Amino acid sequence: MEQVRLGIIGVGNMGSGHTANIMAGKVPEVRITAAADLRESRREWAKENMPEGTAIFEDGDSLIKSGTCDAVLIAVPHYDHPRLTILALENGLHVMCEKPAGVYTKQVREMNEAAEKSDRVFGMMFNQRTNCIYKKMHDMVQSGDYGKLKRVNWIITDWYRTQAYYNSGGWRATWDGEGGGVLLNQCPHNLDLLQWICGMPSKVRAFCHNGKWHDIEVEDDVTAYLEFPNGATGVFVTTTADAPGTNRLEVTLEKGKLVAEKDELKFYELEINEREYCYQATEGFAKPPCHETTLELDGKNPQHIGVLNAFAAAILRGEPLVADGVEGIHGLELSNAMHLSSWLEKPVSLPIDEDLFLEKLNEHRANSKKKENVQDITFDTTGSYGSKTKE
Repeated sequence: MEQVRLGIIGVGNMGSGHTANIMAGKVPEVRITAAADLRESRREWAKENMPEGTAIFEDGDSLIKSGTCDAVLIAVPHYDHPRLTILALENGLHVMCEKPAGVYTKQVREMNEAAEKSDRVFGMMFNQRTNCIYKKMHDMVQSGDYGKLKRVNWIITDWYRTQAYYNSGGWRATWDGEGGGVLLNQCPHNLDLLQWICGMPSKVRAFCHNGKWHDIEVEDDVTAYLEFPNGATGVFVTTTADAPGTNRLEVTLEKGKLVAEKDELKFYELEINEREYCYQATEGFAKPPCHETTLELDGKNPQHIGVLNAFAAAILRGEPLVADGVEGIHGLELSNAMHLSSWLEKPVSLPIDEDLFLEKLNEHRANSKKKENVQDITFDTTGSYGSKTKE
């Protein structure tokens, strides 16, 4: 096999973006051979914009069982991610799943079990892991060279979305259609990076405000406090309503602090471990000597293109993925914990009570309302991913 025959399930905002990248030759080891979408308008778009001879299907199930492809890219509403992934794996197909892994961890755990039983490649579209800034932060924190984690603060409020965005699909921003708001749609990237870089917290207290800034029923404004197993703490703040927004990630270690903002990574390195200095210093107000450096990086940030190229290489040559699909459960558990904490109005420990979360989610789904004035629009998502793309 010289190229992976790919079927794209869902050709909305993300599916059409992936199509454009592949059609432009940016993923040379992949060719599109099939597509599926529930909407006739998007099937017509696929016929006009995808390669001649592409098989078009009315749903993902039919595409998966058709034998027209070696792998599928799943880019449909969130509840169907695990179901379609499981079906594809059972039918011998490799899978690249858009974020999030699903809506609730109990369902995603079943997906991961199916993946473990399969010999197929299963990847998650965590394109932010290709950003050289976050890769460097991950390597430095996880190396242990700069001591243990003390604090992490992330204010990620540059996910701005208008009401027109939320009106563009009947499933968007509803409990029954999407399963959540900013935490489940925009922030899976950030929650994945947070746990990838710093590890999973052990306790969460969150305040999720539903429809605070938009006419929607899910959260569009969140502030969360985190506690980690070693005693480190964190704050996570996000919204889709701040303009201009901020994207500033600070990770404080015992021997320095990393600050990522505006496509730069600064490191404030201490000459001595702060925990040692604290008890050795004889002066009450003296701070440990510190040197500020803007770290030199390789500048690479291939985003979705990088993820898909790695996916193809994993299938064809056994090379590593950017993110293994089974890792998607970690950021989702953090998202679930934030929702559950807000619903219960108290801190929750991780791992969460999955049955209780699903019970509360279903209560919200039961009260979910069918949206009116839906405008079936597919937007160009270029430049909306929170970081600049460099191949």
